[in-house]
Amino acid sequence: MQRRNFLLNTAVAAGAFTLLGKKSFASWIDDPYQFKPLRNNVGMFAEKGGTIAWLVNKEGIVVVDAEFPEQANHVIAELKKQSDKPFQWLINTHHHGDHTSGNISFKGLVKNVAAHANSLTNQRNSAIAQKKEDQQLYPDVTYTDTWRIKVGDENIQAYYFGAGHTNGDSMIHFEHANVVHMGDLVFNRRYPFIDRSAGASVKNWPVALEMAQKKFDKDTIFVFGHAFDPLKVTGNMEDIKAMQNFMVKLADFVQSGIKAGKTKEEILQAKSIPGVTDWQGDGIDRGLTAAYEEFSV
Repeated sequence: MQRRNFLLNTAVAAGAFTLLGKKSFASWIDDPYQFKPLRNNVGMFAEKGGTIAWLVNKEGIVVVDAEFPEQANHVIAELKKQSDKPFQWLINTHHHGDHTSGNISFKGLVKNVAAHANSLTNQRNSAIAQKKEDQQLYPDVTYTDTWRIKVGDENIQAYYFGAGHTNGDSMIHFEHANVVHMGDLVFNRRYPFIDRSAGASVKNWPVALEMAQKKFDKDTIFVFGHAFDPLKVTGNMEDIKAMQNFMVKLADFVQSGIKAGKTKEEILQAKSIPGVTDWQGDGIDRGLTAAYEEFSV
């Protein structure tokens, strides 16, 4: 299934998007992006790359993740239609280019950029390796375990529960709206990328998701970095549990194979993970490879 993106325009953001339930699915498929409210003053944007979350209130605008420069300009334009207040914060859930390449579009516009300290290190290292240092807007505020700010009537809390997709993944909680951007700690029903070069951990990833289940609740709306179905980049606690189950089953399968004396090549022949029925797409080999490298040491 190819990724399809959908536009919900600013009339939607004003409240008219309830009418879209009557609009045919087929009439959406050529629209360029999704832009829609979720709860209170918090919404989401998705076009190309990792999903973006946003806040607009009387004090200003906050954006979580930035996709690529072109897409960042699109979300900036949409947000400027919503408010003439300043862009207060850009927060990165982690360093990957489909979440931070668009940072540069916020240069001279946003007051501060924040991320986990490891995310900043990874972003710098990646930019140096790719010779793209001049294309970066780096975080100027970093944290380690937790970090908290207040923007207008919204409290925003960042949590770091250890290595998962990388060693610098944050969950960003808009507390009053009760909306959490999970970054790439959730690939909803899609085989995930596990970046061992940036400190990823198959073992700790489900632990981080367990912490999320303890920290948040059944009413929380979650924004996911990616999804197999582009309409399902938001979800609920059941989706967090499903991602945790996938990671646990992936680890168990690879560890069992290693104990049975299977080679890496034999393990990589798997076309599915036992006990997992709803994960799809390309890239199962990436997870198997990452798990093998981690558990065979």
